[in-house]
Amino acid sequence: MYALQSPDLPISAVAPVDCPRKGTAFFPLYDRLANHIPSDQERETAAEFLRQALQDVAQQEDDLPDDPSGLTAWMEANVQKVHGQYQAYLEGRKAGSPRRYFLNRAHALYFLRNVAPTKLVDGSWLYGLCAHAGNSRLSDLVTTYVEELGDGLDDKNHVKLYRALLETYGLDPVGELPDALYQQGLVQLALGWNAQEFLPEIVGFNLAYEQLPLHLLITSYELNELGIDPYYFVLHVTVDNADTGHAKRACVAALDAAPRIDDDGDYWRRVRAGAKLGNLGVSTLDVIDGFDIENEVIAIMARKAPSGNGAHSDFCKVAGRSVNDWLSTPDAMPEFLAALEKSGWIKRNQPASESRFWQLLQGERAEMFGVFSPYELQVIHDWIRGPDSVDGAKFDKDAAPGSQTRQRSFRVEQRLKAARGAAPDRSAAGLDTDLEIFEQRYPSLDPAAKRDLLVQAMSPALHWTPVGLKATRLFLGAP
Repeated sequence: MYALQSPDLPISAVAPVDCPRKGTAFFPLYDRLANHIPSDQERETAAEFLRQALQDVAQQEDDLPDDPSGLTAWMEANVQKVHGQYQAYLEGRKAGSPRRYFLNRAHALYFLRNVAPTKLVDGSWLYGLCAHAGNSRLSDLVTTYVEELGDGLDDKNHVKLYRALLETYGLDPVGELPDALYQQGLVQLALGWNAQEFLPEIVGFNLAYEQLPLHLLITSYELNELGIDPYYFVLHVTVDNADTGHAKRACVAALDAAPRIDDDGDYWRRVRAGAKLGNLGVSTLDVIDGFDIENEVIAIMARKAPSGNGAHSDFCKVAGRSVNDWLSTPDAMPEFLAALEKSGWIKRNQPASESRFWQLLQGERAEMFGVFSPYELQVIHDWIRGPDSVDGAKFDKDAAPGSQTRQRSFRVEQRLKAARGAAPDRSAAGLDTDLEIFEQRYPSLDPAAKRDLLVQAMSPALHWTPVGLKATRLFLGAP
């Protein structure tokens, strides 16, 4: 029941992937679904993953109404609640309360990096419905997916925007993240590649996921305050609105897709089950609460240790041991950092520029310039500065201790750039091999084959690339 016929897309022949279970790796299957056109076997593996996931959440509570007729009231109540909570937050900030989420700039960048596995597959749960765009009962869901793709516009595609955000702040490539961070993204991808089996669950997931959450509003506010581009998050605040946006459309879609023939409540039970899938994995607040700057510095140093071991002269010693000796044991990084601090190489709770170790990393004659990424430098910088890092200063703009110089918000920085005649770079990407193949093949295909090629190009692996953006515009009937 509720099955959709899957389009015959070109598929790649790849080795089978074992279905992730509790305690096992999510990333391998995530990678196949996010960055490739998966094989039939891989799609079945993803479907089995979803069947297990639905069992895992079966006993959880949900807040959806008992009857679909109550959806509009449910949505409006959520909006009123979130708006009230946000206004209380703003009043608290005006009264002098500290930021609720981000202690400093490093904390905010850590958040952006660690939620990337989910953000980089934004909207993917709806992908499988593109092949059924002619079904008017699914039109709101298809429209939502195409809007996640920015209607094929380079500066509106959500995944492309997030990739640009990561690149801007030196957070890419995203690697070596805990495997648990890929679970929620895998849920979304598995739904997108298996619409033919999980239509009610997709409807339910979309219904719950597209409602406005409080954390989205607070994240946008605090990123801007710290001088970090909040546009990706602000865009979601606007497109998920309860009047004409995705929140309202999700409610309409749930009603449109509901059966007119009595099914003894099976559809709505499955919708509610799908809504619970958004609870799987590490949540936004879990990521924020999981930040420990000491542990993050240790992790950064441990990652660098293998490449740094052997690159230093034996004359360079700390606490009687050569640096090469220290770096030969990545697990010894807590003791190494403590030795650097005890010997005066690092002066905690002081401007980073007063630490000789920092001078090796940043400055005109920094001998280790380029060894650490901008993100890693920000973490080390804020760790050295300690409580003063609450001012949100960038690592390349050190501040005096206790000065509490306020960081310019991102919007203020943009206005200043505009006043100086510097506009943001929103140029499209250049040459692309997939685009070349597409442009050679597409004109000669029959209508059905054209549709299939468009749908393939709008997949999670491609929709943010030049060929995907063009395919999305063609899908909408635009040049």
